[in-house]
Amino acid sequence: MAASIKNNNRLSLVMERTGRRVSQEIPPDVVIEVGEVNFNLHKFMLVAKSNYLRKLIIDSKEPDLSRINLSDIPGGPESFEKAAKFCYGVNFEITVHNIAALRCAAEYLQMTDKYSDVNLTSRTEEFLSQVALTSLTAAAIVLKSCEDLLPMAEELKIVQRCVAVASTKACNEALFPSISPPNWWTEELSILNIAFFEKIIEGMKSRGAKAPTIASVIVTYAETWLRDLVRDHSGTGKTSSDPSDPGARSVQRDLLESIVKLLPSDMAALPIGFLCCLLRTAIFLRASNSTKHELERRVSALLEHVTVDDLLVVSFTYDGERLFDLESVRRIVAGFVEKERNVAVFNATDFSEVCSAAMVRVAKTVDAYLGEVATCCELSIAKFNGIANLVPKEARKVEDDLYRALDIFLKAHPSLDEIEREKACNAMNPLKLSYEARVHASKNKRLPLQIVLHALYYDQLKIRSNTKKDHNVKEVVTTRSQVQADVSLIRENEALRKELTKMKMMASDVPKKQGSSSNKVITVRRPTLFSTMSKTLGKLNPFKHGSKDTSNIEDIVDIAKPRRRRFSIS
Repeated sequence: MAASIKNNNRLSLVMERTGRRVSQEIPPDVVIEVGEVNFNLHKFMLVAKSNYLRKLIIDSKEPDLSRINLSDIPGGPESFEKAAKFCYGVNFEITVHNIAALRCAAEYLQMTDKYSDVNLTSRTEEFLSQVALTSLTAAAIVLKSCEDLLPMAEELKIVQRCVAVASTKACNEALFPSISPPNWWTEELSILNIAFFEKIIEGMKSRGAKAPTIASVIVTYAETWLRDLVRDHSGTGKTSSDPSDPGARSVQRDLLESIVKLLPSDMAALPIGFLCCLLRTAIFLRASNSTKHELERRVSALLEHVTVDDLLVVSFTYDGERLFDLESVRRIVAGFVEKERNVAVFNATDFSEVCSAAMVRVAKTVDAYLGEVATCCELSIAKFNGIANLVPKEARKVEDDLYRALDIFLKAHPSLDEIEREKACNAMNPLKLSYEARVHASKNKRLPLQIVLHALYYDQLKIRSNTKKDHNVKEVVTTRSQVQADVSLIRENEALRKELTKMKMMASDVPKKQGSSSNKVITVRRPTLFSTMSKTLGKLNPFKHGSKDTSNIEDIVDIAKPRRRRFSIS
């Protein structure tokens, strides 16, 4: 091995000295045209290595061919210059950046070992196998250089070999990182054009790469090639470049659509903020409906994890000054509600009565989102209610957030009349407001009168309900003592009844005497046993305080005629 390397080095030195001597002592006899560059060379030095040039010179009808056009050689003037140096034995550097072009040029010029030992073809193949295709970075660079060498680079299997190496190395790095940071390799692959990048992704999938690994490569690639359109994940609407060139926008649109087709099937593999940025980019670039609907479907599947800022990314322009698109947000929310309804049917639950925790979170996010977009003057009542009414009523236990959004909307649209304000408030149920919100609503002059009356009426119902509850509590406390009092009263009445029976028997034995004089006035009689018992019974009368008390009326009978009264108007 060492002997062969030494012999090759000696041969290179001999060829280099020979080439210099030939170029200095013998005048050139042929001009090779490669594009706009002309090379003055010697035929016998070229035909010794290139079978293509040998055939061209021999088969030429001209007796003395002095000009040859090789403008279609792969790699252009740079590649031919290095191939000519090789023919002259002049040393030059072979790198991962020029190896693919040299290999294609050698194939084009037919510089194989069949016509000359250790020719350019074998030299380039040796470099490919031993140097260029041993690392992910080198393979990516070689693959990048093949973009201008098609289709010959594919015919020579250079592209396929680079893709195989890069895919394998990428999968290994994803599982067992060897360099920090762990995702360094994603940046190495992001230099490729979309056609080669698709081949890399397909190669990684065929080798069993997991969805998060594929997602990380796609995110880095999209941020590299659509930097000004996808770089903002915060949803703050930072200013981004607006490509006015229709050609540039068309290229970006095709690139975006290709990236969306590469997304892994696992919905949770990609960051939700990244998906929202892709959707905004698709709307901005006017991508195909299939591309937008696919992104909306992915965002809808993860809507419970979406923040208000993520939805604002989709809705506002890049400068954050005006509304961009509300239909996408409406379709996203509608898709999530439909999914939740299907899940409820599958689980045999009533979706109209029970909402999942995810649905409740989405309801809060939607209400907060409406509060953010309500300030836009171009937002119509129909669009506002169109999104608000998508959320099931059962998902809002308290509608304070929706009330806040409505209040902001009415404040931003002061020209609405009473009927229009009532239409705007149709999405809200005033009976679901908290006490603080109802107090605020009762004093809010922007609200229609009907909503204010509903809030006040509900407060009255609450007050009555609370008063009735307090009264019931007091009744429960006094019921026991009242029952005990009734029992004792019954016992006393029974004892008095017995005493009364005895007194009636004693009274029947007393002789009855009547006075005969009519002029005598009956005076106060002496107290008898019966009157004494009557007074006693009167004092024990349980209805003494509930009706007129007659226990103190004297036992006097006045038989005098009543005074006649004259009725007059005087």
